[in-house]
Amino acid sequence: MAPRRSRERTPLAIPIVRFSEFLTDTGQIGNGVIVGQPGWPQALENNKVTYFNRFVQSARFTSKYPATMVPATFVHSLNVNAGNPLSPAEETQLTLEHSTGSKSRAQVLRQIAEHQNLANSEINRAFVLMQYFGYLRRNPNDTPDSDYTGYDFWLTKLNQFNGDYIGAEMVKAFLTSTEYRKRFGAP
Repeated sequence: MAPRRSRERTPLAIPIVRFSEFLTDTGQIGNGVIVGQPGWPQALENNKVTYFNRFVQSARFTSKYPATMVPATFVHSLNVNAGNPLSPAEETQLTLEHSTGSKSRAQVLRQIAEHQNLANSEINRAFVLMQYFGYLRRNPNDTPDSDYTGYDFWLTKLNQFNGDYIGAEMVKAFLTSTEYRKRFGAP
């Protein structure tokens, strides 16, 4: 998908979300939600609450953030892992809310996951990942790629174009790629 380049800069922060997980997670969150139908916002909210409650109980999550972790450590660890989207005051407030029981582990995770600063910092990475998931229906390091070179190429290019995917010709490149066209039997 992209030419090989040398790695003379900071290491690439590779995506940890896998295509199969993305499909499962979005299926759970969107289950029964039809935008525009009566009650859809509440259905979406209910699905999100259920999703986060299940996620914090998963082995993947509890192995990194055991239930025995004290609230201050839990909140701080999540914030650091997310790239520090919370301000010190927000982190202190969230720790207090978790310590007093007014926010559960799921609610703490959701507040950090949905924080606008996190969304702003991850938008380009997520956009490139969605090109792989949406158009190529695979992970960025699945065959025919064996590493994240293509992902890195497109993320670098998108960043150079300040997030302008049209100017970066990213979508066009994915749509005209041989790999994408083969999915539909095009030459």
